[in-house]
Amino acid sequence: MAASIPPPPRPDDPVRGILLMLVAITLFSIADAMSKQLTQTLSPLMVAWIRFATFFLLALLFVARRGGTRFLAARRPWLQVMRGIGVAGSALAMTFALKVLPLAEATAINFVSPAFITVLSVIFLAEKVGWRRWTAIAVGLLGVLIVVRPGSGVFQAAALLPLLTAAFWAGAVIVTRKMAGVGGDGPETTLIWTAGVGFLLFTLMLPFGWQTPDAGQVGFGVLVGLVSSVPHALVVLAYRHAPASALAPFAYTQLVTASLVGFIGFGAVPDGWTFAGGAVIAASGLYSAHRERVRAREARRIS
Repeated sequence: MAASIPPPPRPDDPVRGILLMLVAITLFSIADAMSKQLTQTLSPLMVAWIRFATFFLLALLFVARRGGTRFLAARRPWLQVMRGIGVAGSALAMTFALKVLPLAEATAINFVSPAFITVLSVIFLAEKVGWRRWTAIAVGLLGVLIVVRPGSGVFQAAALLPLLTAAFWAGAVIVTRKMAGVGGDGPETTLIWTAGVGFLLFTLMLPFGWQTPDAGQVGFGVLVGLVSSVPHALVVLAYRHAPASALAPFAYTQLVTASLVGFIGFGAVPDGWTFAGGAVIAASGLYSAHRERVRAREARRIS
């Protein structure tokens, strides 16, 4: 019998990947706006708990369909716990930020996460960072200062919350890289651990922020959880159809979608400083991504 010929690799489809990314970004902005709306009547901790309860339920259903309990065993469980804490901390900080900050401003400040990722990669992964990327970090932080304008009459201490969001997210990214370096778990395992750790963490915190929700708030919270979970799957699909280098610039269109959703939902119009600072932060992040590609290309050439 002739040996079977493996199917050719699926060619990239950048247009489809970009469209999936744009839909995901739009849904992320809508989910943030819905969370902001819900935090006006419900505590941010309760909102985060309902979102992660929905996320955990969806993850359980997904894993059950893919093979069940075999995905629960993690090779490095403490790394999975740390990643879950990072993702949960990022979500909680952003939920608190959305309660008091305009959607576009919180989104713009959160874009500084690539700078935190670079700094943490030096500390925990011993990566070498040249002067170009350090300059990009400084430029990104300058963009944050443009948005928040410390010392001005419009500055709010709550502007630090999106920075905390970015820091927690950067920590989760670093742990993800660490797991890949020691023999990582499959995406199903990471999904169920991330959802489970976040749900458990918020459940333990509930006594410090419990507020009995009514049926409408629970239903709306579940809807927020659904809307915020779908774009994660769309991002995965987007990266299957297009390389990261093609998709990276479109991630920053979330500043535009957040501004539009914020205007439609809350009548909030971002000022010129928010757009200017957001553009500076985006430029910093894009350049950092470019340097990552250059370093990866050089590493492949050497090997």
